[in-house]
Amino acid sequence: MTADTLADATAAFEEHRSVLTGVAYRMLGRVADAEDVVQEAWLRWSAEDREDVRAPRAFLVRITTRLAIDRLRHVQSRKEAYVGPWLPEPIATEFGMSVPDTAEQAVLADSVSLAVLVVLESLSPLERAVFVLREAFGFPYGEIATALDKSEAAVRQLAGRARKHVEERKPRYDVDPAERREMTERFLAAATGGDLADLLSLLAPEARLIGDSGGRAKVPLRIVESADKVARFLLGVAQKAIPGMEIRFTELNGGPAMVILSEGRPDSVFQLDIADGLIQCVYIVRNPDKISDLAPK
Repeated sequence: MTADTLADATAAFEEHRSVLTGVAYRMLGRVADAEDVVQEAWLRWSAEDREDVRAPRAFLVRITTRLAIDRLRHVQSRKEAYVGPWLPEPIATEFGMSVPDTAEQAVLADSVSLAVLVVLESLSPLERAVFVLREAFGFPYGEIATALDKSEAAVRQLAGRARKHVEERKPRYDVDPAERREMTERFLAAATGGDLADLLSLLAPEARLIGDSGGRAKVPLRIVESADKVARFLLGVAQKAIPGMEIRFTELNGGPAMVILSEGRPDSVFQLDIADGLIQCVYIVRNPDKISDLAPK
């Protein structure tokens, strides 16, 4: 490969890298896995005879999607052996703390939310691929069919089944980022204030708490259910001293989140699902492998 050919291949790939990474992350829920898939896609692209490739974006998405499906099938056994609940790896986003500017931006933010990614875990790899390509990125059915080597009719059937599954199981939460930020701040004040009544006033009666540590930090090994149990657990956590604790608000997975630092290192991440003005679910991620990249730069 000549220097000019390599430069052309690199430029074409970099033009579409963000889309490829977005597809891979939504498929796999883990940054390292997504980056591995995108790197493998680059290796295949750079080695490909591209003279007949008229639509680089479609070609690269096809490679990335197929690699992600293969990786997803491989990592499912790893998740089955995971200690406690498994949550996607939090990822920094830049959709903005204010109301999204466009409908497309809102869809992208929703499709990368922890709530949606958790639901996607229950889809088959093919259903997940179709849902991500169609619902998050708006790819035409024909293009998805080519990417998956399926008929368009089969893809439409997969899409309908996946969409129905997600809609039935996806938690309904308020998408106004400003309201979610305000509720997150009130949640922090109530938890650190140690007042059970204040905290209960923010939680829906059927509120849940899902913690992910992979067995490497203290979080509940089962989902905590009911406002009273969630509140009492959170108050217990708030009373424990964390060396050099610092709390930072940031945007993760399309919404406001709190990163708890200990001596400058990420200790835990909190994010909330909110609907009808009440907290429906509290997510806590404490697995060091999933949050170490959130350290202040």
